[in-house]
Amino acid sequence: MNGTIRVGNLFGIPFYIHPSWFLVLGLVTWSYSSGLAAQFPQLSAGLALLLGLMTALMLFASVVAHELGHSFVAIRQGIDVKSITLFIFGGLASLEKESKTPGEAFWVAIAGPMVSLLLCGIVTAIGVTTTASGPLAAILGVLASVNLALALFNLIPGLPLDGGNILKAIVWKITGNPYKGVTFASRVGQIFGWVAILSGIVPLLFFGRFGNFWNLLVGFFLLQNAGNAAQFARVQEKLTGLTAEDAVTIDSPIVSANLSLREFADERVISGQNWHRFLVTDDDGQLVGAIAVDNLRSIPTAMWSETPVKQVMRPITESTTVQSDQPLLEVMQLLEQQKLSVLPVIRENGVLVGILEKTAIIQLLQSRTQPNPA
Repeated sequence: MNGTIRVGNLFGIPFYIHPSWFLVLGLVTWSYSSGLAAQFPQLSAGLALLLGLMTALMLFASVVAHELGHSFVAIRQGIDVKSITLFIFGGLASLEKESKTPGEAFWVAIAGPMVSLLLCGIVTAIGVTTTASGPLAAILGVLASVNLALALFNLIPGLPLDGGNILKAIVWKITGNPYKGVTFASRVGQIFGWVAILSGIVPLLFFGRFGNFWNLLVGFFLLQNAGNAAQFARVQEKLTGLTAEDAVTIDSPIVSANLSLREFADERVISGQNWHRFLVTDDDGQLVGAIAVDNLRSIPTAMWSETPVKQVMRPITESTTVQSDQPLLEVMQLLEQQKLSVLPVIRENGVLVGILEKTAIIQLLQSRTQPNPA
């Protein structure tokens, strides 16, 4: 997963760490250990470093708890959580699909900030009720303030932050269109991204201060991800209402199982068709397998006339086919997830419709994007 390292499972959810996380862990550990050493001179250097590391790990545990909040609500809605990843900007829970209703989307989005606010309240209560003092009080104060900041930052109403997903759900509820919600929340996210970038650039250009350099990184992060979300929403909207059958290739490479290899070679290969792999159907038109041009080499040329295609073909499993009425958006996501370029399309009774190519979906999108001639 883009260079991430899998470290195990959390409540059955695959847990990954991006290499950049270790850099952040080291910086946070050094920062808090230095702060504790300066605030409490009686601490030895080793103890201050240990406490700094413990504080950093508890902070990242808070980020994981935040993402688990999203994950548990999604799981209750029947949505599979593919992974949780820690990276330089925090954490990310990767969900299998979107919520079905704006209400469900709202609760998935707000669950993370609610967990962070809850942790802030619990840590604050522990500090008050136990009358903690010294380094322990300082660590509890840091944990409470960071969880509060984590909640408030994520509530900024712009994608890809939780606040953006909340805004998306609200616009979705008002308009009845989820894609309008994504588009609106993405634009707001881009606005906040530019604000963050300007807040980092202006002090740097006019005063030579690097104190807001982090704002630059956050701003670019917001701009890039908000733009990607808007672009994907436009793709989703254009594919809405289309099924796999709508993108089936005309004159798909299909041959009969009873065709001889000689006929197959003469009619399909030598005739100039550029396909290297053909789908095989029985007398009822049902998909029974596939044959590649290279498979002809396994049979002597002299035997081609008496050898049927079905003797050389390879079987195709149901997992490598899609139903003709399956939404085209789901098919596109399946192609991306399994890194495929072509899928056979069949009807409910098993009859083959044809093949669906990734390039055909792209061409279909382009045709729906082009303005109609006057």
